[in-house]
Amino acid sequence: MHPVIDALLTRRSVTAKDMIAPGPNRDQLDVILKAGHRVPDHGKIGPWRFVVFEGDARARFGDALAKIFASKNTDASEKLLAFEADRFNRAPCVVAVIAAPIEHKVPEWEQVLSAGAACMNMLHAAHAQGFVAQWLTEWYAYDADVDALLGLQANERVAGYIYVGSAAQAPSERERPALEDRVSYFE
Repeated sequence: MHPVIDALLTRRSVTAKDMIAPGPNRDQLDVILKAGHRVPDHGKIGPWRFVVFEGDARARFGDALAKIFASKNTDASEKLLAFEADRFNRAPCVVAVIAAPIEHKVPEWEQVLSAGAACMNMLHAAHAQGFVAQWLTEWYAYDADVDALLGLQANERVAGYIYVGSAAQAPSERERPALEDRVSYFE
């Protein structure tokens, strides 16, 4: 089987909490970002951008997340706030993929799908380099205060956070819906 097909058929998400160091070095991260940048993009407009969190930036962003969470959940326990503060420390590297559609003849829906394709390409590029990754959209992907923290413009939304690291243990296969239940042929 062709190595690309093998990679496509063996890629498996690993939860961020099950990731360990090392994460990608700069060259490996550059490959992941280039793969995200290389997606179908009708109109060649690049309706996405990336924000990378590495090292201490993960903890600083996590502290800000915890403060935002606490302001909206005044009864949150210290344990829960500590969890929120540690979110971005679950993996050695996190990349926010920002959908940034513009007014253009290309429909907004296609531009948003292109941002989703960027997320998927990044997962594949991480896998192809021996890393594990997970595409997450938890509460902070839909929060206006977090959007402001990231400097999102009115037209922008978080398409997902891509967590990248090494596997603490070999990922197991998960049960998937039967392919034949998801495919039909138009006649």
